[in-house]
Amino acid sequence: MTADTIAAPRSPRTPARKSGPNLEKWGWIYMRVSGVALIILIFGHLFVNLMLGEGISGIDFAFVAGKFASPFWQWWDVLMLWLALIHGANGMRTIVNDYVTHETTRRVLVWALWLSAGFLIVLGTLVVFTFDPCLGIESSSTDWLIETCAAL
Repeated sequence: MTADTIAAPRSPRTPARKSGPNLEKWGWIYMRVSGVALIILIFGHLFVNLMLGEGISGIDFAFVAGKFASPFWQWWDVLMLWLALIHGANGMRTIVNDYVTHETTRRVLVWALWLSAGFLIVLGTLVVFTFDPCLGIESSSTDWLIETCAAL
């Protein structure tokens, strides 16, 4: 070998990319876009809940019931829930792929991540859209909620 020649690197040969969509690229793009969207959604959520009105002392069942009565806030919270859970599960998937070397263990952990994220997404979405503040209200009380539920 002469002084002008550079030795070949010792890195292993990378396998050829499979045909089809590049899911890692789309996962990377999703993490960036959802991160920016989550910053907007979370700070909007915190601003409305803590800065407007009575602050933290004003957050009670009535506040949540009033917020979930509006389709705008329902969709705001569901979008925040979906983006956060998928963002977190994708980040955990990346960590599992980086540190778990056994293929079967990695596959089981990634499946467990996506199943738990999917379960929480379904459960959270059901809670937001089926929230009923009048469920289980007794008619003997003179609370504001009783009056509101009686009007419905």
